[in-house]
Amino acid sequence: MKQRTVFCCSECGNETVKWSGRCTACGAWDSLVEVKLDAKAKGSSKIRTAPKKLPRLISELDTEAELRFSTGIGELDRVLGGGAVKGSLVLVGGAPGIGKSTLLLQLCGLVDGEQKILYVTGEESERQLKMRAQRLGVNNGQIYVIAETGLTEILEAIDELKPDIVIVDSIQTMFDPEISSAPGSVSQVRECTMSIMRMTKEKGFTTFVVGHINKEGNIAGPKVLEHMVDCVLYFEGERSTSFRILRAGKNRFGSTNEIGVFEMVDTGLKDLQNPSEILLSGRPDNAPGTCVTCVIEGSRPILAEIQALVAPATYTAGRRSTNGVDYNRATLLLAVLEKRGGMAVSGCDAYINVIGGLELDEPAADLATMLAIASSFRDLPLGRDLAAVGEVGLSGEIRSVSLLNMRLSEIARLGFKRCVIPSHIKDDIKKPEGLEIISVKDIREAIKATLG
Repeated sequence: MKQRTVFCCSECGNETVKWSGRCTACGAWDSLVEVKLDAKAKGSSKIRTAPKKLPRLISELDTEAELRFSTGIGELDRVLGGGAVKGSLVLVGGAPGIGKSTLLLQLCGLVDGEQKILYVTGEESERQLKMRAQRLGVNNGQIYVIAETGLTEILEAIDELKPDIVIVDSIQTMFDPEISSAPGSVSQVRECTMSIMRMTKEKGFTTFVVGHINKEGNIAGPKVLEHMVDCVLYFEGERSTSFRILRAGKNRFGSTNEIGVFEMVDTGLKDLQNPSEILLSGRPDNAPGTCVTCVIEGSRPILAEIQALVAPATYTAGRRSTNGVDYNRATLLLAVLEKRGGMAVSGCDAYINVIGGLELDEPAADLATMLAIASSFRDLPLGRDLAAVGEVGLSGEIRSVSLLNMRLSEIARLGFKRCVIPSHIKDDIKKPEGLEIISVKDIREAIKATLG
């Protein structure tokens, strides 16, 4: 059978007959992938038609149809916006071994036992899945398992079983026989996801799809894959540590600001209802170069420990390295510290790290970052009972942040005795009992008040 070759962009899905270094549709470099199609595959993107539906007035639509149900995992419910929505398609991505399959398998055992679940595994045999389920203590409930990668067989199984929840692990192993390209290719991932999405919407069940990520940290496959689904969840964390963070990159039914915090233990993933206390455990006593701040993730205040190490530069130019803090933001703060704070850090190597694998992108962490750097530069400890909250401007001024009262309450609850905050604040401060408030105008005043 005669084949033809097209080049498909892995970022936007645009197809072209010629290869080029840059996609003409989205402008991405080195994103065109060769895809071989045969005569039968030309109609592979045909729409599988459903029964004809007539347009209806929006006022006549029943909003009760979008019902939520609890997954049995509190942190997952928080990230999803209060629970999973019936008829939704959720894409779960993350690095290999981070815990994606473990999370979804635990969901099978913790969700309401009356829910009928179909677990489609394309990477394990049924026996291997059973062994992992026994280790996680997942034995009860209506959990049906099928080890299959063919899309036709999977859709037939769904149509026959009529489940309430479908889990596909993973979408990169599924293949449509009408498409000649290999499983995991751009065409296969796109068409398989589209077919599963149509059935999800038509039948009204909830689907969780596991997606691999590429070396850039994005979900593998065309970028249009993330546009098709209702919710995109990213599982983050270092494999060398036990903490995992679940973050929503997209959510049509809730906020994308919430995060879920888990700890990987022998029996699977464990919810952390109080992540601040866990993330601060093991802090050294009176060690230079460490400071605690409070950031807001959705509706939850979380305390994070920022560590800095400043040492004489090995080479002419000082080296900069960050983990958990934006590199460009850290470079800016180092420049402000030298110009406005009077510390010659340009000739030093500076390393900044956030404990627990957190990613701090909120300006409220600026002040704590600069105090940690200053503490390491002077080799003087800030004290175990000190926290700092505030945004730093280019003139060295300390600016106010939102939800300051909520942050102070969390800081006081975890036993801190002092907190550095901006002197110019918008809201009325409700001083928590036992917490000393240190108000500062600029970075020089903050350094003097904490390091002398």
